[in-house]
Amino acid sequence: MKSPVVVIGGGAAGLLAAGRAAQIGARVILLEKMGNPGRKLAITGKGRCNLTNIATVREFIGHFGPDGKFLYQSFSVFFSEELLNLLHQLGIETKTERGGRVFPVSDSARDIVDALVLWNRKNGVDIRCKQPVTRLILDERTIRGVEIKTGQKTEKIETGTVILATGGASYPGTGSTGDGYRWAESAGHTIIPIRPALVPLETDGPVAQHLQGLSLRNVRVAVFIDGKKETDGFGEMLFTHYGVSGPIILTQSDLIARALMHKQSVEISIDLKPALDAHQLDTRLRRDLNTYGKRHFQNLLKELMPQSLIPVCLDATGIPENKPAHQINRQERVTLRKWLKNFRLKIIKSRPISEAIVTAGGIHLKEVNPKTLESLIIHGLFFAGEILNIHADTGGYNLQAAFSTGWAAGSQALSEKDSDY
Repeated sequence: MKSPVVVIGGGAAGLLAAGRAAQIGARVILLEKMGNPGRKLAITGKGRCNLTNIATVREFIGHFGPDGKFLYQSFSVFFSEELLNLLHQLGIETKTERGGRVFPVSDSARDIVDALVLWNRKNGVDIRCKQPVTRLILDERTIRGVEIKTGQKTEKIETGTVILATGGASYPGTGSTGDGYRWAESAGHTIIPIRPALVPLETDGPVAQHLQGLSLRNVRVAVFIDGKKETDGFGEMLFTHYGVSGPIILTQSDLIARALMHKQSVEISIDLKPALDAHQLDTRLRRDLNTYGKRHFQNLLKELMPQSLIPVCLDATGIPENKPAHQINRQERVTLRKWLKNFRLKIIKSRPISEAIVTAGGIHLKEVNPKTLESLIIHGLFFAGEILNIHADTGGYNLQAAFSTGWAAGSQALSEKDSDY
C-alpha cells in the first residue's frame, strides 16, 4: 500500500495541506491532538475570520517585512483569488470591508472551518482527532514515520512524508502549544526564538485602568524607543484594564516587544487630534475658549474628547476643573494643546505569548525550500503556516500566508514510497 502523507495540525495551514494533497491523489492522514480541527481558525477575527486581503502580491509581501519575499513562490500558486474561488465552490460567500479585509458574508469563522473540514473529508482525508504526535521518526536525515499516542498506547505510522502545520504558541487552549518547534529542533533545524506578535501591551501606572473599555478612533500613535521615534500609525486603539490594544497597537506590538526584550525604554504618544496641526488646533482652542467663556474647563473638554478622558486630561495638564474658560491663560492653553497632540504612556511589557494573535519566530527560513516548503535538512519533512519564522501585521495577511503555504506544501508532498502500513 502506498504510504500516506501525514499532516500534523488541523488549523488553516494543515487543512489546506491535507485537502490539497488528497485532491491530487495522495492518501492523507491528518492528525489533530484536539477534539476537532480548526479551533484557532474558529476564533480568528473575533470569530468573524478575516480570511485574506484584496491587496496585490507586492503589497502583501510588504506587510511581512524583509522576509516576505520567502512567500512569493507560495503566493504564485495559491493566492487570495484562488482561496476565494475555493471557498465559493464550497458555498462560502465573502465580502470586502475597510482596508481591503475579506470576511465571510455570514461573519462566522465556524462556517469556514466546517467548509474546509467537509472539503477534506470529500477528498478522502482521514482526519484523526485526539491523537497527539509524540515524536518524528527519522533515519539518516529522512522521515520514516511519526509516533502517536492513542489512549494509553503508543503507535507508529510509517511514512516518508510529513507536513508540520502545528502553528505557533499562542492561544494554547486551541492546541497551539509549540510542539512543532521542539520536533523541528530535534531534527536539526534552527529555531528563531519565539515571541508574541500582534499582542496587547501593558502600560505603567493607573491611567489605562481608568480608561478601560474606551475605544479611540482616528488617532495617530507614535512609538518612541529610548526617546527616538521609530514608527507611527493611524486608526483605532482600545484601552484595557492592563494597558492598550486595538489595531494600531497590535500592528506596532512586535517592534515594541523586541525593544522590551532588549531592555529598551518604550513610550507611545497618542495624537488625539491628528487632522489638525499645532497652529490649527491652537486656533480651535482659542475659538472654543471664547465661545464657551462662561463654562467650567471640565465642561469645555466635553467638546474635545470622550467623557472618560477628561479626568486624565485634568490630571495631566494641572488646569483646575472649575476654572471658567475665559480665564484660561496662554500657558494653560499651550499645555492643553501639547497634551492633545502628545498623550504619553509608558509601555512596560507585552501580554504573554498565550494571548498573542500570532507567534513571531520559528523555523529558520534559510533551512526551508521556498518553492516546495520542504526541509533542506530532512528529506520528506515539510512546513506550513505559523511554524515558519514569518509573520505580518493585521488585515488578513497571516491567514492567507497559512492557507498559501499549506496549499504549496500539500501540492509538493506526495509520497512515492511504498510501505506495508
